[in-house]
Amino acid sequence: MAKEVRSIVITGNGTNCEREVANACRLAGAEVADIVHIAELLAGRVRLDDYHFLNLAGGFLDGDDLGSAKAGANRLRHAPVKGSAESLADQLYRFIEAGKLVMGVCNGFQLMVKMGLLPALDGDYRSQTATLTHNDSGRFEDRWTYLKVDPASPCIYTRGLTGIYLPVRHGEGKFLVREPQVLERIEAAHLAALKYCAADYNAPTMDYPLNPNGSTNAIAGVCDATGRIFGLMPHPEAYVHRTHHPRWTREEDLPEEGMGLWLYRNAVDFIRRELL
Repeated sequence: MAKEVRSIVITGNGTNCEREVANACRLAGAEVADIVHIAELLAGRVRLDDYHFLNLAGGFLDGDDLGSAKAGANRLRHAPVKGSAESLADQLYRFIEAGKLVMGVCNGFQLMVKMGLLPALDGDYRSQTATLTHNDSGRFEDRWTYLKVDPASPCIYTRGLTGIYLPVRHGEGKFLVREPQVLERIEAAHLAALKYCAADYNAPTMDYPLNPNGSTNAIAGVCDATGRIFGLMPHPEAYVHRTHHPRWTREEDLPEEGMGLWLYRNAVDFIRRELL
């Protein structure tokens, strides 16, 4: 029997994109794409150790009452697992140390940044060095964006890509770094895998609405130095088929496969090649 690529999508406490993410994992070739409520993990009935690909889906964790995904980040960092001496964070750090993959989208990206999983300079996955805050427009942004891929980035999800077109839908999507040296290190290491740009995918832009939130240096997605841990504000799971494209009835030459699926396929291919 062939070994399976096993992906897990965590749900609960306000996520609302878990079905789309699980569907994207399956379409990309993962044999298993389990949607698991975080309560199941905290109860010890499900363990991260049994999976290769952890997905933190978008939504409104705890209503974003303490700021986008802050409460969710604290839950993952501190909540104990019932009947065990370890916390869920212990499982998560072991998952990362095993060379497995983690991707967070929108609320999931916010959670990762606030937990310290990104950008994880010097391999430190516990210290927060950046944040995601309110859009410069002062309102919720729901629009499609062009994203320039950094070809020098270690990000395994964006390998072979030059640009992608994905929707955003968020009120707190502005990637913000307070310390100049942190931003310099992110840029020098090419950890900013995705940046907002114009339709020609040529250069990053700070112009609104091409840059929908005012993110520092137009950063839309960040990975760690290994390229295995990745978060982005745009929603790749929302464009996995041509009918998801906003102009699919008017652009006859659109491929059947949506651009967002490319990120998930790169992840699944990596797991087959390196982890099975």
